[in-house]
Amino acid sequence: QVQLVESGGGSVQAGGSLTLSCAAYGYSTSHYCMGWFRQAPGKERERVAHIRLHGVTTYADSVKGRFTISRDNAKNTLYLQMNSLKPEDTGMYYCAASPFVVCDSMTFWGQGTQVTVSS
Repeated sequence: QVQLVESGGGSVQAGGSLTLSCAAYGYSTSHYCMGWFRQAPGKERERVAHIRLHGVTTYADSVKGRFTISRDNAKNTLYLQMNSLKPEDTGMYYCAASPFVVCDSMTFWGQGTQVTVSS
């Protein structure tokens, strides 16, 4: 059974940094697509970033140059380094994983970790 467990959320001031972690159980982070999504109150969930086979990464325009997605396959953990945080980055952040190398459908989801950025 696949389980994704996020950690690292919290409250920071604008301009600050946070690193989110997603520990994967029953799933290999090295072979398939994994990603981070977020959902702000009253808004739809959006894709923040994903990482595919061979470490190919894609970012939402709103976070390019500020966020970095990475993974440590030895630890079976996905990360999201978030720098220069803005109040509009506030939301619940979810780790997601696909059973495929493509990122079209994320089958497995974590419970989420809250990120709050104050101005």
